[in-house]
Amino acid sequence: MEWNQLLCAERRNRYASAVSGGRDLRSEYEKDYQKIIGSASFRRLQDKTQVFPLDKSDFIRTRLTHSLEVSSFARSLGQNIGKNILAAGKDASLNWRMIDDMCNVLQCAGLIHDIGNPPFGHFGETAIRQWFREHLPELKFYERRIDDMLTEQMKQDFYQFEGNAQALRLVSKLHFFSDEYGMNLTYALLSTIIKYPVSSLESDPHSDDIKRKKMGYFYADRDVFQEIQEATGTYGCRNPMSFILEAADDIAYKTADLEDAVKKGCITYGMLERELRQLNKQSPVWVIHYFDPLEELQHQYQKALEREYGNPEFYAIQNWALNVQNYLIKCATYGFITNYEAIMSGTYSKDLFYGTYAEGLVEAMGSIAYRNAFISEPIYKLEIAAGHMLEYLLDKFVKAVIYFDTKEELGTIDEKVVTLISQNYVQRYHAEAVGKSDEEKLYLRILLVTDLVCGMTDSYAKGLYQELNGII
Repeated sequence: MEWNQLLCAERRNRYASAVSGGRDLRSEYEKDYQKIIGSASFRRLQDKTQVFPLDKSDFIRTRLTHSLEVSSFARSLGQNIGKNILAAGKDASLNWRMIDDMCNVLQCAGLIHDIGNPPFGHFGETAIRQWFREHLPELKFYERRIDDMLTEQMKQDFYQFEGNAQALRLVSKLHFFSDEYGMNLTYALLSTIIKYPVSSLESDPHSDDIKRKKMGYFYADRDVFQEIQEATGTYGCRNPMSFILEAADDIAYKTADLEDAVKKGCITYGMLERELRQLNKQSPVWVIHYFDPLEELQHQYQKALEREYGNPEFYAIQNWALNVQNYLIKCATYGFITNYEAIMSGTYSKDLFYGTYAEGLVEAMGSIAYRNAFISEPIYKLEIAAGHMLEYLLDKFVKAVIYFDTKEELGTIDEKVVTLISQNYVQRYHAEAVGKSDEEKLYLRILLVTDLVCGMTDSYAKGLYQELNGII
């Protein structure tokens, strides 16, 4: 792969780029940035929780605040990595202008990497997958089982439903600006957000190759995926910038999840200190630019005591997290530079922390948050409530769309339910359904429901559920 092609500034609607030229001195990537921050889809992230669904605290991160953090880390990583490539003489074709372009692409990618995720945090995707696995085999279209009508890839799109694939669908088709190209973002940006360049038939959560862990696009969007590959020259490989985006995401949520869990009372200073002490026994050697997580935590705590802060434990953890982030940026940079040739050839199969001194720390932070927060009683209660709402909405809308756009007359209730679906999404369905078989139209109608649900905020989903159930 070559940077001059990976940083492709063209768009699917090339005419849109041409007519915006003239006196407009912004780069194509700067235009992407302004499109994103001005979009309704991006604004909706402020009402989608990151981990704690339906949480009432104004401290806990939302998808919006998380995305802003990832955007910042991604840009910083791009700058670090670009400078190191030049300093090490790794690639004579890369120059400072390209590095600036790379940073702009990564900044935009951080903003939209979660834009397709459904409401209610991480659990939303799980709830959607579970609903389809339980109910799709039971549904019928006239006398035929829908499960038998759909191709294997169509079925797996629902059984393995992914917010990553939905993000590509949203920005390339669903988000309506002026035409059918969605936000009409640059190919470089679209390629970067495809962290998993495989279909639902090729994905394998147990694979040793990171690009196959999840699916990256729906059957309905295979044409867009192919266009992006041809424009950027990736052809089944992960875009090198996707590795950087994923590292930025890891840095943001691994530290933020711990900080939010502490604020929620799920994790205490003493618990974190014990966990890090145990980690040091397993991984006694730490760094590039020496950094001991346990020593740093204790140092921050002592500093808080000396300054007589009211909550020294929380102060210590917050400042510890900031320094961990800086350390992880250095390690991810090292991981990219060390594996540069394999990344650029498309043969590297791990994340950027693999083989660095930070690998154990990243795994430990994820484990600590999972064991002490994600599987706690408060989270279980919130997830049960969120799951019940999503199950109800999927029941109602999937049943209503099965005979939508067919000769069959809809029932009174189903007809009213269909009117609740965004007209932008319905128009997108009609455009995609032209010339398609009955089976593919049925698939697109069910996909219309997941489009609808993923476009909902937490508050909207909760409010709609209450309204349809007569709860005032």
